[in-house]
Amino acid sequence: MSDLPPATEPKQMQAAAMPLQINAQYIKDFSFENPRAPASLRPQNAQPRIDVNVDVQAAKVSKDEELYEVVLKITASGKVEEDPLFLADLTYAGLFMLQTMDEDSLHAILLVECPRLLFPFARAIVADATRDGGFPPLLIQPVDFASMYRQSKSAPSGAPIGTA
Repeated sequence: MSDLPPATEPKQMQAAAMPLQINAQYIKDFSFENPRAPASLRPQNAQPRIDVNVDVQAAKVSKDEELYEVVLKITASGKVEEDPLFLADLTYAGLFMLQTMDEDSLHAILLVECPRLLFPFARAIVADATRDGGFPPLLIQPVDFASMYRQSKSAPSGAPIGTA
């Protein structure tokens, strides 16, 4: 005879051990502009200036479930002097099921851990788009979402979590 528990117990134990489940990941909105093509694809006289902005938002999807949408917004632009090279604007989101937890833990998971899981996929989309637009792939450096979260908590208006 085996000392193993019934087959249903490990599944229940696994579900209880996972406070965070990713239900879906998707592009909500995406655009890439190469406004001066083909001139922007020629060798440039100066080094381009690349600006990258990252923002995170989270909202509860329904009142009845612990389902949240976390949105990662990445805007990247390249310029040589004042001439634009490209503009990439990505809104990438994920649906996360979270077990009931206190408000501080919930905010931290939604605004730190969830975007940390989404970021590599969003980064790849931006890199592919810049490469497909005729430029070297833009490899965005890793983002410290914990630092962003701490800064937002110390700001007068924190990041609200509402119902979408």
